[in-house]
Amino acid sequence: MGETVIANKTKLGAADALALAKKAKRVVAARGKQVTTLDLKKDSPTDESLLAVLLGPTGNLRAPTAVVGDTLVVGFNPEAYQQVLG
Repeated sequence: MGETVIANKTKLGAADALALAKKAKRVVAARGKQVTTLDLKKDSPTDESLLAVLLGPTGNLRAPTAVVGDTLVVGFNPEAYQQVLG
């Protein structure tokens, strides 16, 4: 199905988070009920805007994080996971 990044076990900083995101075509990031979807090819987000959705208050990649096909899913929101997993 995809690769799981154990972000609460392995601390990934900004550079690692950006490298992981740039391998994806789409980023789906959830913070509570708010879900942000970025099409990395079409939207061409800046590194700063990507980091804003990828990193938590500690400056590390937020957990949970999963790579599902060409989509990077960050944070937890049941609807976001249902959308990505089908």
